Amino acid sequence: MNSPMNGQPTSARDVPTRLFAAFDAGDVAAVDLLVSPDLLDHNPPPGATSAIEGMKAMVAAMRDGFTNAHHEVVYQAETDDGWVVSQWVITGTHTGPWFGVPATGRDVRVSGIDLARVVDGRIVEIRHVEELLQLQMQLTG
Repeated sequence: MNSPMNGQPTSARDVPTRLFAAFDAGDVAAVDLLVSPDLLDHNPPPGATSAIEGMKAMVAAMRDGFTNAHHEVVYQAETDDGWVVSQWVITGTHTGPWFGVPATGRDVRVSGIDLARVVDGRIVEIRHVEELLQLQMQLTG
């Protein structure tokens, strides 16, 4: 099997896994390899000029706000038509600003679920839910 950031995807499931690795590494450039420029994101970050730019902004925000980021995929499955569901947990240390919250030095653990449609080795559509209240409580509580 290929490493998360190198080589061609071996299945639709490999693409979201590689995107999680890009988030962990803060690799904004990898988004162009893994996500369609015409991405349909059903819940993009506020103010994003396009869905792919919003994805890049989130990778950069994670890179700038957290160190030692690591996604653990808890559950993952794919359908025959390219949809991949991923349940994940991310851990890291809050060492930089995160949407107005200055660095706290706290370790965080946040869960989420992504539903991504993969076509020709790229994510073309995504729905995602992150437990942002969990994160907010860990940073400010």
